[in-house]
Amino acid sequence: MNQAESRKRLLVLLISYFGLLVMLAGYAAAYFGYYYPAILRYDTKLYFKGHLLILFFYLVVLFFFSRTYGGLKVGYLKPMEVFGSQVFALLCTNIFSYLQMAMIHGSLIPPLQLFLTFVGQIVFAAFYTYLANRIYRKLFPPRQLLLIYGDRPIEDIQRKFSSRKDKYNIAKCLNVSEGADAILDEIEKGYGGVVLWDISTAVRNKLIKYCYSRSVRIYMMPKIPDVIIKGSEQLHLFDTPIFLTREFTLTVEQRIIKRIIDIVCAAILLVIASPFMLITAIVIKLYDGGPVLYKQTRCTRDAKEFKILKFRSMRVDAEKDGVARLAAKNDSRITPVGKFIRAVRIDELPQLINILKGEMSFIGPRPERPEIIAQYMEEMPEFAFRMKVKAGLAGYAQVYGKYNTTPYDKLKLDLTYIEDYSVWMDIKLMLLTLKILFKAESTEGVDSKQITAMKTDSEEDNN
Repeated sequence: MNQAESRKRLLVLLISYFGLLVMLAGYAAAYFGYYYPAILRYDTKLYFKGHLLILFFYLVVLFFFSRTYGGLKVGYLKPMEVFGSQVFALLCTNIFSYLQMAMIHGSLIPPLQLFLTFVGQIVFAAFYTYLANRIYRKLFPPRQLLLIYGDRPIEDIQRKFSSRKDKYNIAKCLNVSEGADAILDEIEKGYGGVVLWDISTAVRNKLIKYCYSRSVRIYMMPKIPDVIIKGSEQLHLFDTPIFLTREFTLTVEQRIIKRIIDIVCAAILLVIASPFMLITAIVIKLYDGGPVLYKQTRCTRDAKEFKILKFRSMRVDAEKDGVARLAAKNDSRITPVGKFIRAVRIDELPQLINILKGEMSFIGPRPERPEIIAQYMEEMPEFAFRMKVKAGLAGYAQVYGKYNTTPYDKLKLDLTYIEDYSVWMDIKLMLLTLKILFKAESTEGVDSKQITAMKTDSEEDNN
């Protein structure tokens, strides 16, 4: 990164932190203008350091949620995603602050002032996001990229980059058949980055070293072995680095902590969600008189089968032919009630019982049906790798992908979770799961083209 670009990025960083300080100022106005003089002063007399501690706590919590949900990623995420992340971060932070002040007071306090502050913060966040994005686009125009590809069609990767025209532009596409000299000469023309898409490992490694030696940015779509190696442990036993990929995934300690988190979180959520679950059960029963719950055989760790519980969202005869199939776009089998509960994820709530029984975890690869697993493994044997850990209610692929993300890409996302597991990652994914509940595209059905693309994906992984 050259000095000029470093200064630009420092300016963007300062803009992001300026937004946090303005949000803090809005909260401070409500705190000093109403809550402390009208309520808290009679419970606890605070001096300067006490007030400073409360404001510092608010800033730390806001920074944590903003960073977790992506509210600080101006330019990296789409403007509406940044704005939505900021709104969600502000909501969580203000709830925490309200509970903090209620604890100081000893009972619940009027929330109106904090709610009005929250509304004002949202208005500022909308203006700030728009302005910060304009500044970012002025400083960083779309990066001109060179796409180097092999035999696989490039429409899919072009479509992905085209969805972010504000950030990237595929200026030229070059097939590896053009020869090494032509490719290296093209790289030297000063592109903002090189995209390596579907090329053999030997050619790819040479291009990576060539670009790295000349400080050329590289965008590379990893193969499955790359994901596995990424999660390896680096050893220093000898005078050369060694990467250790273990034969097991989670350690005993990690499994114990993960199980405790599952039980506690599932029990709390089951109590909180029980009224919504009762209403959902009544509505489903009244709609067509069919069963409320839908039991289906799924696979968890080591391909062990169990009965997953869901609120029924499809017609009773949805699979009367006995053929297992994923939900498609505009699937006619989904009932009107089912469309709603699927959109807001209420249909998944009974799986909290599966978690308490130990059949599932809170976070992990989504469990698939044995028939669909067999179908995937015919073209993609590596799909079995995702069953090295217990299946989950939500997972890495659900947070960073979509319902209709290709099975091959979901596998790579799930392997990223498995090979780089930590308790903090579980907690972070739980928080991010709350955010994706409000993203409609995460529930889109699959496209038939995505299923037929699996064979090509798997074959390319072996080259």
